[in-house]
Parts: sequence; C-alpha cells; structure tokens
Amino acid sequence: MKLSLKEKNLIRRYLIWCYKTTKEDLDRIDRYFTQLTADKKILAALRKAQYPRGSGAEEFRRKVDDFETYMLAKEKRVLDQKFSDVKAVEVRPEYWYLQERLKAVEGAIKEFLGVKELRKIAALYEEEMTRRILEAREHS
Repeated sequence: MKLSLKEKNLIRRYLIWCYKTTKEDLDRIDRYFTQLTADKKILAALRKAQYPRGSGAEEFRRKVDDFETYMLAKEKRVLDQKFSDVKAVEVRPEYWYLQERLKAVEGAIKEFLGVKELRKIAALYEEEMTRRILEAREHS
C-alpha cells in the first residue's frame, strides 16, 4: 500500500504514541524487577560498609535495615502486579497483554517505518524517560 507523506507522518505519530503508552505501562511493572536487582547490590554494599563510630553506628544500621524492609515490601507489591500465581509463575493476563501489545506495535513500526525508525523511536523513548528523571523536582 502506497502512503502519502502526510499519511506516513500521521501513522508515525500514532505508532510513537502507541509505543510510548504501551512501553510506559510495561515499564511501570518491569522497572521494579530491575530496581530490585540494583537494590540487592546496594544493600550488600551497605552491609559491608564501615559503620561510623560512636552514636551514629546504631542510626546507620537502622537506616540500612529500613532500606531492606523497603526492598522486601517493593518485591511483594511487584510480584502481585506481574503474577496471578507467584508459586506457579503464572503471569497476569494484563501483563501478558502488554508484552504482546508492545511486540505488535514494534512489528507495525518495522512494517510501516522500518527497523532503523524503530531503533530511533526506542532511543527517543529512553532519552525522554531519562530526561524526566533528571528534571524531576522534590515537592515539599
């Protein structure tokens, strides 16, 4: 099917929107699993750290313990978001749908716009997510 430049641009924008929204929804779940991997490394380093001498040692230990408690609570929440049955590793239909939708969107991008454009869109998404993190402000 031959598309005009206007049609191709409209399809490109729509597919970028589909990619962004689907990837954000999937990342909302997946990022916690990668965070847990990083958190385990951070916790191990904190457990090996030289504790400060004096009265600060107990407070330092408490902060490390609080971080571990936070990690365990995060792990419980994310397991419930991704799996309907953690023991059987049964993925929730919502999560499965998001995975399949992202594959379908990527396939459509390849078909309409090409592999090079898919790589560009994925890179733009990563840049945007990183920009959001770096520009986030604490609200107090």
